[in-house]
Amino acid sequence: MSAYLGELAALATATMWSFSSIAFTFGGRRVGSVVVNRTRLAMAVLLIGAMHWVLYGRPFPWDAGPQPFFWLALSGFVGLVIGDGMLFQSYVLVGARIGVLLLSLSPIFSALLAWIFLHETLTLPELGAMALALGGVTWVVLERSKGAVEAPREGRNYGLGILFGVGAAACQAIGLVLSKPGLANGFPALSATMIRMFTSMVAIWLIAAATGTAGQTIRRVRADRRAAQAILIGSIVGPFLGVWLSLVAIQAARVGIASTLIAMTPVITLPLVPIAFKERVSLRAVLGTLVAMAGVALMILM
Repeated sequence: MSAYLGELAALATATMWSFSSIAFTFGGRRVGSVVVNRTRLAMAVLLIGAMHWVLYGRPFPWDAGPQPFFWLALSGFVGLVIGDGMLFQSYVLVGARIGVLLLSLSPIFSALLAWIFLHETLTLPELGAMALALGGVTWVVLERSKGAVEAPREGRNYGLGILFGVGAAACQAIGLVLSKPGLANGFPALSATMIRMFTSMVAIWLIAAATGTAGQTIRRVRADRRAAQAILIGSIVGPFLGVWLSLVAIQAARVGIASTLIAMTPVITLPLVPIAFKERVSLRAVLGTLVAMAGVALMILM
């Protein structure tokens, strides 16, 4: 099993993010996505800091060298602050279905960046398996939004939404690639997660303070206990366990493979939707899931 540690961690990441997306949807419908984004980072830092204290005797990896700290902080800022901000704006302008579809392009950016900067390679069969998995994801996500309110496909806002979605995918890929040097020489994944989360939290709350919305964020969360509970649950399985596992995946597997497996999040989320939101899942969605999972299995077995 240790031979497939990175691949299994990537699949676990996708599963954790699927559950967190359900929890954050509940919270976001009550207090808004911007409030959720800021609050989840703060909660995740507390959770990761506590775990880091238990395992390493200190809440923060103060002894991290300047090079790992730099790369991990930069990775967090690009992926968690800029990337997530662009993703949420894409949701607003073009709708969640198109936004998630565009985000699923991240493995393509990851593989290209890893090929250019990390000198990683992908064999032809692996590329075929990646295409199969991404094809299944695309098929599922394109079909999955009947009854949803989507933005009109015309005008400047739609074009900007597409650009924001592609930018979010690129930022996620860049963030993963930037984290690779920070994880060199066996640097603990939990410590790396703490650095990424803490620096991202500081950045996003500095932005909130600069725009005069920090106090409003705190008041809205304190006034809605159910939203706070949903954000806490989402923070445990998403920014806490999910991001930790994603770094384990990047550390133990090649970036292109790991990011493709992590991109299974929309597919894994699909069977959770009928339970959480009482929505019907179509035959096309089931077939798309099987196609995507076939690609995943091929990548693991190769």
